Amino acid sequence: MSTPVVVAVAPGSPAALAGLEPGDEVLALNGEVPRDVIQWRVLADEADVELEVRRGGLTFAVEVAKRDGEPLGAEVQSALFDQVRTCDNHCEFCFIYQLPPGLRQSLYLKDDDYRLSFLYGNFTTLTRFTEIDLERVLLDGLSPLHVSIHATDHAVRNRMLRNRRGGPSLRWLRALLDHGVEVHGQVVVCPGVNGGHVLDDTLAGVLDELPELATLCVVPLGVSRYNHEPAMREHTLGEAIAVVDVVERWQQVFLAVLGRRLVFAADEYYLLAGRPFPEAEAYEGFPMHEDGVGMARTFELEFLGQVESPTGPQSGFFAWVDGAPAEGYRAPRNPAGETGLRSGRAAPVAVQLRPSRSAPVAILTGTYGASVLEPLVATLGRSDVRVVAVENRFFGGNTGVAGLLVGDDLARVLGDEPESHRYLLPDVCLSEGRFLDGRRPDDLPRPVEVVPTDGIALRKALER
Repeated sequence: MSTPVVVAVAPGSPAALAGLEPGDEVLALNGEVPRDVIQWRVLADEADVELEVRRGGLTFAVEVAKRDGEPLGAEVQSALFDQVRTCDNHCEFCFIYQLPPGLRQSLYLKDDDYRLSFLYGNFTTLTRFTEIDLERVLLDGLSPLHVSIHATDHAVRNRMLRNRRGGPSLRWLRALLDHGVEVHGQVVVCPGVNGGHVLDDTLAGVLDELPELATLCVVPLGVSRYNHEPAMREHTLGEAIAVVDVVERWQQVFLAVLGRRLVFAADEYYLLAGRPFPEAEAYEGFPMHEDGVGMARTFELEFLGQVESPTGPQSGFFAWVDGAPAEGYRAPRNPAGETGLRSGRAAPVAVQLRPSRSAPVAILTGTYGASVLEPLVATLGRSDVRVVAVENRFFGGNTGVAGLLVGDDLARVLGDEPESHRYLLPDVCLSEGRFLDGRRPDDLPRPVEVVPTDGIALRKALER
């Protein structure tokens, strides 16, 4: 078990006034050794916290005078201090198996940790869940959680997870629901495996066995060019249309029986099927926005000025591997220069926008994002704004989301673009200032302006 290391301290905070510094190892808070940032937050919220600190090989006590519930003002280096609960499934559709070699090591770690499900919205299969874990969830109020279901038929789920505990582990999902834990589910549809009649059976099983689920998102299988599973393939047009039809048919069933739609198809399915996105009301408040359900519709509302604030932050893929949340449990961690924290690490170099504000604008995005943005940009009636769809050759396959854009592909595209233009880049493809391939915006051949991934931010960036 490792100890939490302080990486940033807010100026003027109780931690700063008590003398806590970046680089300090915190061995205990009020006599307890925290195992994760959840327990850290509970202990740190208490009044007058006493920390046992190790600095430069010396151990000493730091007494922090603060009110109950007042933020401590210190950020630590990771979300988990004990061992990450790794995944013991061997799903043939797992995207971790489809990563290219040579990326930073943390990206190859397969987690199946319910704490990361709570903190970051990661999906857990519950195959390693235990009675002790259930007790922790209930005692600490770790809700909502996110669970990968894939199929309610035990034999199908066993096959998909390649784990004989796959089907039986759904009993933990039933236990969580019985104790009032909010759970959001996911079904990754693999053509020929759990689509078609199996998807129908799964949604029937949800109605019969798991009607308390908060939501269920149905998402398409992602296939990269590094996929080595012959059974895993992209959807055909007919299969994508069939999934949308099944989901919309079951929405009406759930609406009639439960008074809510419960199940939603990911935006990708509507793009693949060539169908218009549902109206905003059909998403019932966009509860699975960060899982790719309703993003296109919310972006449209934001871009057209029909809502006053973004639906929610986009933390990007693999966000959890780069650190603990900055404020609260689900907030993305921001660079020190944006949070006001005093960090022991060098702050990221700010990207300078060299072209003038009146220069022509190119919006960089993935191929799926371009399908959403192009009709919205057309409503502006501006000839000086265009959308540049960046093909993802790094991952290949059907990878088309903006969150998986990497520096290598952006550099290839920008190398052929004029220097005099402004280039807007969505921040969802960055984690701690880096792309998944390790490059940074400063490595690109053209200066880029990193913009929050929402329609309001993009509209403001386009204003002169």
